[in-house]
Amino acid sequence: MKKALLIITVITALFTAACTGGLDSQKLYGKWKYVKVGVPNSSPPDTVTTADLQENKPYIEIKPDGNLNIYWGGKLLSHGTYKIAGKNLNVHEILPDGKSRDFPFFVSSLSDKQITFETLDKDGSRVTAVKE
Repeated sequence: MKKALLIITVITALFTAACTGGLDSQKLYGKWKYVKVGVPNSSPPDTVTTADLQENKPYIEIKPDGNLNIYWGGKLLSHGTYKIAGKNLNVHEILPDGKSRDFPFFVSSLSDKQITFETLDKDGSRVTAVKE
């Protein structure tokens, strides 16, 4: 009986992992135009205005070769590499002074046309973007 219960538990765990798995890399690749940016955990919560988004046209470009670029106001704001780890993009950002930093972007939703990702620290931001 214990053996049967163990087998059922393992099968259920594998099925759950398969259904909730990681990110679909094919959906992830591309140029994503920011349509909403906010800092939900700030007090009071803060958001970037629609006018600011329209003026600066921010976007993130996620490439199949493991590179990503973030643009704001027509200029490269940030760049580096990433690796997919479950629902996270683990980013290795190259800073202007030659240093680097590592952080995750948690992808809370991803479809063919829209992505929502966020940094999960205390002052983390949440971005919703649409694929161009």
